[in-house]
Amino acid sequence: MKTSLETLEGLKRSLTVDVSIDTFNEKVDKILKTMASQVSIDGFRKGKVPVAMVKKRFGDNAKSDAVNEIVNETLVEALTEAKVTPAARPSVTKVDAEGDTDFSYSVEFEVFPEVKLEDFSKLEVEQIEVDITKADEERTLKGLQEQLIEFKTVKRKSKEGDRVSMDFVGTIEGETFEGGEAKDFKLVLGKGTMIPGFEEAVTDVAAGKSVDLDVSFPDDYHATHLAGKPVKFKITINEVGSPKEPKLDAAFAKKFGESDMDALLVSMKEQMRTEIDGRIEQLNKDALFNALAAANKFDVPQGSIDGEAQNLLTEMQERMQQQGQTPQADMPTSVFNEEAERRVKLGLMVGQIASDNQMQASMEQIDARIQEMSQAYGENAQQMVDYYNEDVTRKSSVELMIVEKMVQEKILESAKVKIVKKKFTDITEQA
Repeated sequence: MKTSLETLEGLKRSLTVDVSIDTFNEKVDKILKTMASQVSIDGFRKGKVPVAMVKKRFGDNAKSDAVNEIVNETLVEALTEAKVTPAARPSVTKVDAEGDTDFSYSVEFEVFPEVKLEDFSKLEVEQIEVDITKADEERTLKGLQEQLIEFKTVKRKSKEGDRVSMDFVGTIEGETFEGGEAKDFKLVLGKGTMIPGFEEAVTDVAAGKSVDLDVSFPDDYHATHLAGKPVKFKITINEVGSPKEPKLDAAFAKKFGESDMDALLVSMKEQMRTEIDGRIEQLNKDALFNALAAANKFDVPQGSIDGEAQNLLTEMQERMQQQGQTPQADMPTSVFNEEAERRVKLGLMVGQIASDNQMQASMEQIDARIQEMSQAYGENAQQMVDYYNEDVTRKSSVELMIVEKMVQEKILESAKVKIVKKKFTDITEQA
């Protein structure tokens, strides 16, 4: 076997592989003999069809099968001999089976770039820190209180803070749209959860009354097929409920699994710290890796970008389904290309840094991280741990988290870091 590697544009390569024509002909003959023992042709018993007749009728199919077999059998060895690693499965671009001495085929593929990173000391990175204030704690406690608010039916017009129960039908150009109709829909006024104009229309309205509303969906509305479109709502108010806040006592604490208010406050503060630290960690990671990507310019394989863009589209469609929205079936993956390219680049850079510094996560680190993650699952924590322990391959994603953290710490040792203080609410509202 002989190989010849050619560099094409950018990261594209072409590899030509030559093998003996006798090898190819032997493959074809073997396939034809197998066919002869299996095919049925009028005038011959099964298994008794002459090879010459099988060759006349199925010769092209046999040659095609022989090409596939030779490519499958020789490609890995040929790539090794050429000292090249494809970024994705190579595609056959040329086959020559007519030579007197050689059978040859050519494949094209992309390779991963050589990643040479800029000195980390040149990076300028902002990292966030957050102090939780007494006001933040009071606001969070107020939020817990609001979760247990009871609403008592009142015979008056609705006002901010009330919960109104309603039926409504929304139409666009006279047609009811998906998600635009509801029965006994409950809305707490003042939360700003509906499109602009909706809450205002059902405020200062008593039960039994109807409201006609003409508004438009915001231009940046999450359901793009509705964004910016004018809509007419017919709304009927069924009930107005006045809020009654629960007392902050032991009975209140027990509803959140704590014995008294002191225990609830301790648990609440710990949960606040855990949640904000998790969000800060992600924001700081993104800021660091964005700076790393901006400082290092190199091409990445288009095939890898396409694959990652498909992953991003799938993730978005799954999120929309979970939120009760209808995914856009005709959305092209190309809209995700920019983010996909960023992710592929970061993956290559993180891998290079980890390799250069021999970073590897131990099984003890992986198990400890899984235990830490399981704490967010409460009573189901052990089920989460068992899920990872049932199949060791599931731990690869956890291993990647640990290695990424090692890479972050390595970069931060040298980078110019600016600490930015932010408010608790800045981070929670952003999330």
